[in-house]
Amino acid sequence: MPADDTPAFLRDSARPTACIALADGQVFWGQGFGAAGETVGELCFNTAMTGYQEVMTDPSYADQIVAFTFPHIGNTGVNDEDVETRSPVALGMVTRMDPTAPSNWRSMGPLDEWMRGVGRIGIAGIDTRRLTRHIRTHGMPHAALCHDPDGNIDADALVAKARGWNGLEGADLAANVTTGAQYDWTEGQWSWSEGYDKNPEVRHKVVAIDFGAKHNILRCLTDVGCDVTVVPADTSAADILALQPKGIFLTNGPGDPAATGVYAVETIRTLIDAELPIFGVCLGHQLLAMALGGKTAKMKFGHHGANHPVKDMETGKVEITSMNHGFTVDEASLPETVVQTHVSLFDGSNCGLRDAKRPVFSVQYHPEASPGPKDSFYLFERFAKNIEQASAS
Repeated sequence: MPADDTPAFLRDSARPTACIALADGQVFWGQGFGAAGETVGELCFNTAMTGYQEVMTDPSYADQIVAFTFPHIGNTGVNDEDVETRSPVALGMVTRMDPTAPSNWRSMGPLDEWMRGVGRIGIAGIDTRRLTRHIRTHGMPHAALCHDPDGNIDADALVAKARGWNGLEGADLAANVTTGAQYDWTEGQWSWSEGYDKNPEVRHKVVAIDFGAKHNILRCLTDVGCDVTVVPADTSAADILALQPKGIFLTNGPGDPAATGVYAVETIRTLIDAELPIFGVCLGHQLLAMALGGKTAKMKFGHHGANHPVKDMETGKVEITSMNHGFTVDEASLPETVVQTHVSLFDGSNCGLRDAKRPVFSVQYHPEASPGPKDSFYLFERFAKNIEQASAS
């Protein structure tokens, strides 16, 4: 039988209506919210105190269940403006407390209701400190999450499903979340009382290769003058070059970069050889590293949160960044022609690189999230400047 880790306050109160079972046999009982049903994926923890709606709609969380370490999830409600893609991508949500009632002027409804409407499962009442310590010690486990309002849950069957799941290594999830067709993006960033800028001034034709793009990345590109055309992940270099771009953006995305790299790396190499300025983020960073001769590796528990300190090795500046990745670039594998520009101050892992001779660079973190006022927005401005300089030469 799986170990029963039911918290005392649940044993003494209502019958559990939800359960999350790990592949190692551990079972955590709680109260369900959101949609009823079952789902199986990789369990990670996220340390952000805000942005739960953005997390749930971030394509980089495909096939993952997110345990939030911050206890008061739901306190700002949900709205139509804070989604990062058309529909939620993260499989489920794990919280310490029941979602709190919304108290924010932008709220259009409660989190629980939104979760039901979009078909995502939540479980509350979990000792998220203990769960997080377990993930830090043993790595991100395969997990099965179930919510049954009547409490009819077979924990043994859930453990078996978690053990039978294939995992993220070797999975090309970018193919599942990329756009189905080419489109133009014209919206700028959100501002107080004005909403999203619908008429940003654009100057530079940029193609964004969509490996799982967040909307706010595209907004940041338009804010620095990029006329953005988004193309599917498997678009050929020839088709991209036919659009006559002045720059290339490699978006974030989920899954194993080595799997996506089977078709993406050669395309990126061709674009590098075309001497186009290139900027990559997250999965785009990993794919660019591979195209430049580097390798990637699976991390033990990854980086997920909005409070990750990163040092710019060339300026000495420290940025507080938002991260979401379970794979990392192996710094030791980078050739001499590639400069490591940023490192994590948590574990020293690679967080940025640039080609020593060409206007090609990338970062592991999410500069569009800007956990500080504008900590990392300079990266978009750098990309625009590279385009201007390349166009003038």
